[in-house]
Amino acid sequence: MKFQNSLAFARSLDAEDSLSKYRNEFHFPQLNGKDVIYFTGNSLGLQPKRTQKFIDEVMTDWKRLGVEGHFHAEKPWWDYHERLAAPLAKVVGAKPREICVMNTLTVNLHFLMVSFYRPTKKRFKILCEEKAFPSDQYMLQSQVKFHGLDPNDVLVEVKKREGENAWHTEDVLEKINEIGEELALVLIGGVNYYNGQVFNMQAITEAGKAVGAYVGWDLAHGVGNVALKLNEWNVDFAAWCSYKYMNSGPGNASGIFVNEKHLSDKNIPRFEGWWGSDKKTRFLMKPEFEATQSADSWQVSNPPVLSLAPYLASLEMFEEVGMQALIEKRDKITAYLQFVLQEIATEVNGSFEIITPKERGCQLSVFLHGHDKSLFNYLMENGVVPDWREPNVIRLAPAPFYCSFEDMYRFGQILKKGILAEA
Repeated sequence: MKFQNSLAFARSLDAEDSLSKYRNEFHFPQLNGKDVIYFTGNSLGLQPKRTQKFIDEVMTDWKRLGVEGHFHAEKPWWDYHERLAAPLAKVVGAKPREICVMNTLTVNLHFLMVSFYRPTKKRFKILCEEKAFPSDQYMLQSQVKFHGLDPNDVLVEVKKREGENAWHTEDVLEKINEIGEELALVLIGGVNYYNGQVFNMQAITEAGKAVGAYVGWDLAHGVGNVALKLNEWNVDFAAWCSYKYMNSGPGNASGIFVNEKHLSDKNIPRFEGWWGSDKKTRFLMKPEFEATQSADSWQVSNPPVLSLAPYLASLEMFEEVGMQALIEKRDKITAYLQFVLQEIATEVNGSFEIITPKERGCQLSVFLHGHDKSLFNYLMENGVVPDWREPNVIRLAPAPFYCSFEDMYRFGQILKKGILAEA
């Protein structure tokens, strides 16, 4: 398709968009009585309007039933989390029993490291990407120290090539093979938070497994954004947050994936709690832990139902639409945004650069040459909500559920005015 940088063309794309009706399913922040152009679904997704109904249902059951809501609510609380497993399994390419929703992302990564980072004298190194998200860096460093090891001896970062903005898959594979039998774990962010690059998770997982390492993925920026086949790829474990592309609300519950091959391993170490025990015998209050044969075995506490209700509301929409339709819209709207940016760049003498490679989801990271945060502030003051990352990168994520092609066109016009105003 030959794009055009015009309002009429953008509106024609919206008229053809089968997902355009879902824009009205979300609450938008307002500026001067108008919806903002919202580009930060990669940080916090907008609130679905149906969320309120799901929360009100829990509150009503609590008011009406008290403690009996655990078993007699319309959606009983004691197994509320299980309702999220099947729709999430479709989103991440897993089996429902490989999924559990619990805790928050970094907490879950710590829990999973207990099971999947078990260093020995020979096999103790961890491979991650250069400048991983700080929380991952802190988590990895503290886990290594917990085992009495020095992070400088254990953590191996795959770096970008000199002068380049993205990683090469062959460099990751080469580093895996170089470490070889010393490699205990590969743990990388499946979609890099800074430049929006999607790693070749299948190839990296295969390489890690080939040298005998466990392989896990932080999918904070991947779930609900890119195609995933965690079971098929033989990934050992993964974790993600739910408040970005999954639209479940600020700081909300995390999801985990544990490959089915580990679920019946009675010798696997993990931190255990009452709610991870077999539900058939849970209320017998047995002194010994008896694991349930699912990822729920990693769950230590009863589910935070008020947190899970918004997540379930969002997953209802994912069930209605399906990942394939979201990915098709994602690719089209992100390509149109790239086109608009390139058009504006020619009109303002190329004062910015897209640093996101072609392996991407719906995020474009734009490096501003010769501009500081004042341009970001201009965008915010004029109804655009992007994301700023030091030293001078603006992240733009046109989430396919609620962003429109008209948003992309209007953003381009505001960006042009902001750049010209600074000239």
